[in-house]
Amino acid sequence: MENWALLYETLKAQAVGGERLDFWQNFFVQFYQSFLLNDRWMQYLQGLGRTLEVTVMALVVGVILGVLVAVLRTAHDQQRPGRRNPVLGVVNVICKVYTTVIRGTPMMVQLLIMGLVIFSSSRNFALVGALTLGINSGAYVAEIVRSGLMSVEAGQMEAGRSLGMNYLTTMRFIVVPQAVKNILPALGNEFITLLKDTSLITVIGGKEMLYAAQAIYAKTYAPMFPLVGTAVMYLIVVILFTWLLGIFERRLRESDRR
Repeated sequence: MENWALLYETLKAQAVGGERLDFWQNFFVQFYQSFLLNDRWMQYLQGLGRTLEVTVMALVVGVILGVLVAVLRTAHDQQRPGRRNPVLGVVNVICKVYTTVIRGTPMMVQLLIMGLVIFSSSRNFALVGALTLGINSGAYVAEIVRSGLMSVEAGQMEAGRSLGMNYLTTMRFIVVPQAVKNILPALGNEFITLLKDTSLITVIGGKEMLYAAQAIYAKTYAPMFPLVGTAVMYLIVVILFTWLLGIFERRLRESDRR
């Protein structure tokens, strides 16, 4: 590492002195400035940690909110004719408005509204970003889960009720386990989208990977390495998650065969 630092200082001095560097020398200087100088690689790792933290928080909010909305809307849709619950009707309308508004407006606009209007006095930008991403993701998760619940044959619900189970117990032990297998790929895609969308919280001051890259190339005036490095880090995390999701899906298929 000391030899690299010495080489960097030598090449830097040559460039300052007016000597033109060749492609590989310039490549090394920019790489060293972007990742090794002053241990800048630590900033990327800190940004990665904050990215994963925001993703997990947003995922928890999105799944809880999405499942709740999906169950309420499914309960409304599965009511028997002549036995409509007016409370469920009102709740269903509210849920429809929520999913329509969230899915019909850009994520960037939602972040700006939350960060600059609703929570304008908050300095916890990561938490505001996670909450916004979670609310946004919840609308998509709700539709994914609802489609999975509705794909399970109605006879499954009737079988559970005939055994003396109430609606929630039947959903929990009979319908939901079958629906999960159908919606898992779509939920995995939603998680990947959520992970990548964390880069947007930079617009309200969230300090994640893209924020670290922007801070570094603002000093080096060489954006290629910080941005490409950030893209590679996102890609590695997505590939790792996709691999884990594939393992989980294979185990679910194996359990079906047994």
